[in-house]
Amino acid sequence: MSDFPHVRVAGDARQRGRRNGGQARERIHISLEAYERAFAHHAAWDWPRAVREAKAFEELIAAFDSTCLEEMQGIAEGAAVGFEDILALNVRTEIMFSAQARRALGESGPGAAECTSFCVLPELSATGHLLVGQNWDWLTHCLDTVVVLEAEQPGRPNFVTVVEAGLLAKAGMNSAGLGLATNALVSAGDRGEPGVPYHVMLRSLLDAESVTDAIVTLQRATRSSSANYLIAHADGVAVDVEGAPGDFGRLCLLTPEGGLLLHTNHFLSERDGLRDLSLYAMPDSVARLVRLRSLVETSPRPFSVQRLQEMLADHVGHPSGICFHADPRRAPVEEATIASLIMDPADRRI
Repeated sequence: MSDFPHVRVAGDARQRGRRNGGQARERIHISLEAYERAFAHHAAWDWPRAVREAKAFEELIAAFDSTCLEEMQGIAEGAAVGFEDILALNVRTEIMFSAQARRALGESGPGAAECTSFCVLPELSATGHLLVGQNWDWLTHCLDTVVVLEAEQPGRPNFVTVVEAGLLAKAGMNSAGLGLATNALVSAGDRGEPGVPYHVMLRSLLDAESVTDAIVTLQRATRSSSANYLIAHADGVAVDVEGAPGDFGRLCLLTPEGGLLLHTNHFLSERDGLRDLSLYAMPDSVARLVRLRSLVETSPRPFSVQRLQEMLADHVGHPSGICFHADPRRAPVEEATIASLIMDPADRRI
């Protein structure tokens, strides 16, 4: 078990970034060193090339939400590193998953593990509240880089996110009662072409005050990466949005079935023209989804928080189960479940 530092920040975007960077400085430096190795392994890029490629995203991020750039600039100042280094960290998905897409199209073998997410609507919850959460599986160096970031910001909802130090956001919840879980996806469209990066989109979603606001955010600009966004609100409304790179026409909405939303790391919707490469990149995704569905179907109703915790700790299929463990057969790259989250947006509690 890892105890993640709790970073608390307030103020405008630049101020929040500086305080974040200052409090998480050591972990940001570890993250930069680790991603230099990860980019070399996954994309065969050295750090200077990663920085050059990330620079192409800057103008598009500014047009989408300039406060995200201000936060990154502040993080760099607080951590005493270059802005371009923090920008490259926040484009890490575009660098690594476009490399996975290239591999799937013929260059080499499959890549990294990822996440298992869920939402339980109020009518199936023992608390009477909507519950949303996930296991986040990623590179094991993140055990030394993750922080729990709690931010107070003027004019927008305050938020909490469990995130790698130096990145803007991952899964989390805001003071308006919006909860966000997420899964990486990979399609043939993941070519690393400039658009709104995945982690910038996640950060902006934590500013949404409703499910509708979140959908509008997803539709507002061209996205660079495939991803799944499970968006849920304290008022009991939830939707799952699968997105391929592109504009609003590349989004597909999935609604709860039997009071549940379940997702792993492959597209569940069918659409013309999409070549899903997710199972090549993350072949354990189907087994995790089948197991999660089985656990849900055989569990007593309503679902308690304790039962959901037990599901996220399930080891069927070890080491590639819902609770994912490092597999020595995949060395030198090691992945594992980094964190598990269960959120009760009505109580504003994670």
